[in-house]
Amino acid sequence: MHDKQLLHNKNEPTAKRNLGLLDVFSIAAGSMISSGLFVLPGIAYAIAGPAVILAYAIASLLMIPVMLSKAELSTAMPKAGGSYFFIERSMGPLLGTIAGFANWLSIALKAAFALVGIGTRGILFFPQFGDVALKTTALAACILFVIVNIVSTKETGRLQSLLVIGLLSVIAAYIFKGVPAVNENNYIPFMPAGWQSVFAVAGMVAVAYGGLTKVVSVSGEIKDPSKNLPLGMFLAFGVVNILYIIVIFITVGLVDGATLSGSLTPISLGAEASMGRIGVIIVNIGAFLAFATTANAGILAASRSPLAMSRDGLLPEFFSLTNKRFGTPLASICITAAIMMFLIVFLSVEDLVKTASTMMLLLFGLDNVSVIIMRESRVQNYRPSYKAPFYPWLQILATLVYGFLIFEMGALPLIITAGFMLLAVLWYLGYVRMRIERQSAFLYLVKRILSRHIERTRLDEELVEILLERDGVTFDRFDHLVKDCLVLDIEESVSAKELFNRVAEALSSRIGLTGEALYELFLERELESSTVIEPGLAIPHVIVPGEKIFDLVLVRCKSGVVFDELHEPIKTAFVLVGSADERNYHLRALMNIAHIVQKADFKERWMSAPGPQQLRDIILLSQRTRDKSGTSKK
Repeated sequence: MHDKQLLHNKNEPTAKRNLGLLDVFSIAAGSMISSGLFVLPGIAYAIAGPAVILAYAIASLLMIPVMLSKAELSTAMPKAGGSYFFIERSMGPLLGTIAGFANWLSIALKAAFALVGIGTRGILFFPQFGDVALKTTALAACILFVIVNIVSTKETGRLQSLLVIGLLSVIAAYIFKGVPAVNENNYIPFMPAGWQSVFAVAGMVAVAYGGLTKVVSVSGEIKDPSKNLPLGMFLAFGVVNILYIIVIFITVGLVDGATLSGSLTPISLGAEASMGRIGVIIVNIGAFLAFATTANAGILAASRSPLAMSRDGLLPEFFSLTNKRFGTPLASICITAAIMMFLIVFLSVEDLVKTASTMMLLLFGLDNVSVIIMRESRVQNYRPSYKAPFYPWLQILATLVYGFLIFEMGALPLIITAGFMLLAVLWYLGYVRMRIERQSAFLYLVKRILSRHIERTRLDEELVEILLERDGVTFDRFDHLVKDCLVLDIEESVSAKELFNRVAEALSSRIGLTGEALYELFLERELESSTVIEPGLAIPHVIVPGEKIFDLVLVRCKSGVVFDELHEPIKTAFVLVGSADERNYHLRALMNIAHIVQKADFKERWMSAPGPQQLRDIILLSQRTRDKSGTSKK
């Protein structure tokens, strides 16, 4: 069953990478600017007073560790599913199952809450229908965004960009008109309830920033994810964080404390104070755009968790059905939307939002632990283009803080989350365990501690595939040569003659020449001039009889090959064998080798590779200029 699942994964259609930097910024920013700005400030003010400004600043700091950790994980593994994928590959299918369901549900809950926000606008037009108008409007908006998501991820990104641009324009107008009208007396006393209230509010409003990292759920559909993903998140965090603090600062300065305390429309109150009735209309438009961006981005991101879980065998294959015309995960989007519509119609929003926050913090902690496991496992092909700083102390401290905040959420969210986790464990035991035997980075870490010899795992192979896709690598002739070549990994020290003898015996059947004849050619070539290129590196090469013959042998000798007394022992050798008609390609191969070995970390990675296949991976994943005209096999 495990082998069938791997085959299924390989044959799964690859998502189109249509999302650029602006799309990443818009999805991340749009997921952040919602109820955290248009609803929560009034509630938070009732607890902390004017110090709510400081509480928002502290809450933003809580996002920094997980933002940095997810930036690292997503540049190493830019795949659909985001946190689910990172946690499953680092800690295994059990925690992956829990993380997948938690990630799916938490984003869906946040998006459902945003749709309810849109629904409140329906009441403005049809107040006589009350709750019916709210839910009908919310459901209609959900259907609209589902259609957009099904038609095209690219169009979803474009719509998100337009919505965010409109939203930021409204906020800019609010700031421009509000600054001259603030009353400095509204900030006194600044901290009426002390520091405890500030930290309590900081934990509560941290959910306002929770949408920032949800963009990693669509990292498999981002162009140049190594650059666009972290940069887009960092830009969104910087811009939205500044806007949050400035808008709340202005709102506190515009609205009387008694009026602001507990209000569910704090920004509308501020707009009325600075711009009058027209300001309220503008802010209501902005609020609609905010809820729309969160709902749209939520459907986009949430639907990728069941898609990724299905491709991995944690959910039935039905969840990975893709629309043939548009290339979007049709079944996953529709099922996610159905869940959201159920929540809108039947469940209490307040408790579900708290539960979503608890799950979000749980995922944040697991994301930070994933970085630690991936690094400490030393899986060779874990190669993020961005590395989180202050490792591992930042991840450890953040995980402890997130754990503290989870227990501050209250009893009901904890009970609901515990029940949810129990159901996820039961699903794993009843469905997943019998189908999945995939090795995680954690098991890799345990094996590395217990044994020096580690065989190449499916995780190694998968990371190679991910990195090749991430970097947009199309194999040229040299890549195919490396993929099919012989690899000699020698532990003991040997002489150059012994090396030539081993290479000759290994190559003889591949090129149609006896081992003795090939061995003599190597000796003759070495007598003409040494093939030692630089300390520790040699490129022995010979011309053999025949036509259209070209082959390669990769050699690592940990104790060194002794060529002569003038050179230090050779740890790395690229042995080239070709017929005379391949002389031009011989020069191109030498150029490729030169580019590879000149990389700053080549020697360290070459010597620390666990075995022959990992040596091959180092060459295949090397960043060099590929020959676009030479993509055919040798």
